[in-house]
Amino acid sequence: MVSRLLLGCGTVGRRIVEATADRGDDLTVVCADRDRVRALREEGVPAYHAEPTDGAAVLEAVSEADTVVIAGKDPQANAEAAELAKEQYPDAFRLAYVGVDATDAQRERIEAAVDSVVDPGAVTADHVVDLVASEAGVQSRRLRRTLRRIDGTLAVVMHDNPDPDAIASAVALSRIAAAVGVETVVCYYGEISHQENRALVNLLELDLRQLGPGDDISVFGGVALVDHSRPGVNDQLPEDTPVDVVIDHHPPRAPVEAKFVDLRSDVGATSTLLTGYLRQFGVEIDRTVATALLYGIRIDTADFSREVSSADFEAAASLTPHADAGVLERVESPSVGSETFETVAAAIRNREVEEGVLCSCVGEVAERDALAQAADRLLDMTGIHTTVVYGYLDGVIYLSARARGSEMDLGATLRSAFDRIGSAGGHADMAGAQIPLGVIGEVEGDERLDAVVRDVVTDRFFDAVRERRLDRESPFGAGVDTEFTFSRDGGTGASDDQVR
Repeated sequence: MVSRLLLGCGTVGRRIVEATADRGDDLTVVCADRDRVRALREEGVPAYHAEPTDGAAVLEAVSEADTVVIAGKDPQANAEAAELAKEQYPDAFRLAYVGVDATDAQRERIEAAVDSVVDPGAVTADHVVDLVASEAGVQSRRLRRTLRRIDGTLAVVMHDNPDPDAIASAVALSRIAAAVGVETVVCYYGEISHQENRALVNLLELDLRQLGPGDDISVFGGVALVDHSRPGVNDQLPEDTPVDVVIDHHPPRAPVEAKFVDLRSDVGATSTLLTGYLRQFGVEIDRTVATALLYGIRIDTADFSREVSSADFEAAASLTPHADAGVLERVESPSVGSETFETVAAAIRNREVEEGVLCSCVGEVAERDALAQAADRLLDMTGIHTTVVYGYLDGVIYLSARARGSEMDLGATLRSAFDRIGSAGGHADMAGAQIPLGVIGEVEGDERLDAVVRDVVTDRFFDAVRERRLDRESPFGAGVDTEFTFSRDGGTGASDDQVR
């Protein structure tokens, strides 16, 4: 139950009452207008006749509140009510309507006492209602409360080898935390080796900290995960790391534990979610953040052609006027190293194709991001609708998968093929997997390692493809989800972002 306290009930206050009437939220009104109080009571709204600046009366009406809104017309009374709310409900989200013809001194008093100030000349009542009564508003207040309770520096941790969506989301969350007075460090494990990702970081001069397996996480006062949802799964945090905040757009495959969790797989990018939070928190979206978020959305939705939602379009539209088109153009045209071209060439040479599905082992790789680029390039081959390119590095086999116009769910297929020997996951048309090289077994005699790896990985993948194709074609399997897999580590599968 969400507890909201409304101090004063003018036009804006009335709109808030109407917006929350059918939601079952616990809304209480303290108003000096006796007739308004009577009318509210007749509608079943708990209302008290008292001055909103009367501390004893207000506290008697509501002892604890999640949200306090000051919504009177008199700016002097609003200033006094705002200061009262700050004193009596320090952990609540406090929003104040400035009132009519407020002086600079009154405005300053109000701004010092609340989290958000609404100027009647700058916004509509609908915007106030959105901040207070919408589901997005509720989530933003919960995030604000979680951030406020962090004692120390917050580590905003991206997934391993972060992609643009993870990078942009982490930077945006860092700005939000700063807005509520929390210091942050944006962190990642692994490498930023993809040329476009490196260009994004360098051109925007983003301050990111690379962590190593031996780094002590306990020095941070809190931990936030963006674009992934569990410590120890697609990052190198200890699995028992307490997590304060999780914001992700990938569907979880196991329970997610954190003080604040926002998992929405109905959007195409985590950057879309963070764009909404920036708006809800009233944080200015500057050139750097707008450029990073817009690029994150474009990459994860393949320029709005893959798993895109109306929210992604709306977020991109709001970011575009603030983004640096010149930086985006330079990010999208970076120099490509010879290792990447060699990986693409190896993927073409070693390809095995079955009914439009291509699988290729490129052997040992110097940069795992080259696998994703090869998978993308090979998808342009005539007659190919699905690609899987894999290679090994530092004792791990990495797979990158792409699909276009295919009925096959890549994420589910990779989980079916590899969850028992590693971790896998992602979306229907972009997915990835990781397999410890040790599960393949030792190479004997004159056997080549890549030949042994190819025998195991390619066979398992095509077996899973055939099995799922039969499930779709069978009259007994049609419409039935046969995806029942068990991960050896009990964790979620690798996300698509692991292999970009």
